[in-house]
Amino acid sequence: MQIQNGHVASLAAGAMFWCASMTCHAQERIDVIAYFEKGRAEGRDGIARKTRMVDVRPPTPGEIIVTTIRGEGKETQSAPANPGDMVVRNRCPETGNEEILVAAGNFAKRYEGPIGPAGVDGWVPYRPQGVPMRFVVVRALDGEFIFLAPWGEKMIARPGDVIVQDVGNAKDTYRIQKAAFACTYAVERQPSK
Repeated sequence: MQIQNGHVASLAAGAMFWCASMTCHAQERIDVIAYFEKGRAEGRDGIARKTRMVDVRPPTPGEIIVTTIRGEGKETQSAPANPGDMVVRNRCPETGNEEILVAAGNFAKRYEGPIGPAGVDGWVPYRPQGVPMRFVVVRALDGEFIFLAPWGEKMIARPGDVIVQDVGNAKDTYRIQKAAFACTYAVERQPSK
C-alpha cells in the first residue's frame, strides 16, 4: 500500500484500489491496446481528426507537464521534456484549456505552424494537421479503468471518455476526456455499433 496525492493506493491482482477519506474504490488495470482491439472487433471504432486550433510553446529543459481537466483534476503527467518536444494547449474553456507535452517526432506530423504571432503570454497558434485517429468510446458497462499511457504514466478512463489510437502506431493509444474530444476532434466515421 502507498500514499499517492493524499490517497491510499495499493495494486493487487491487476486492480488499483484508492481511498479518499474512508471510501475505497476498485479500478481494474487493463491492457488498453487489447481493449481497443476488442472494441474494433465489435465494430465500436470510428475515425476522427483533431481540428481545433491550439497554442504552442517550447518547454523548459526537463519540464514535466501535468495535464489537468476542469472538474476532474489531474489527468496525467508527462515524462521530462526532451529537446524538440512542445507544450500544446487546447483551446477548450470547458475543460480548462488543458496542456499536454507532445514528443518532437509526433509534434512535426500532428501540427503545422506557427500560423500567427505569439500572444502576450508567449503562446503561438498552430493548426492540427488532422492526422486520422481511430477511436473507441468507453461504455458504461466497461466502467472506470486504469491503463498505462505510452509515456509511462497511468491514465484513468471513465464511461463516455474516448480511447484514441494512431492509425499507423497501435502503441500510441491514450485517453481523451469526453468534453475535450468533443471540443477538439471532428468525427469522420462513426462506429458501426
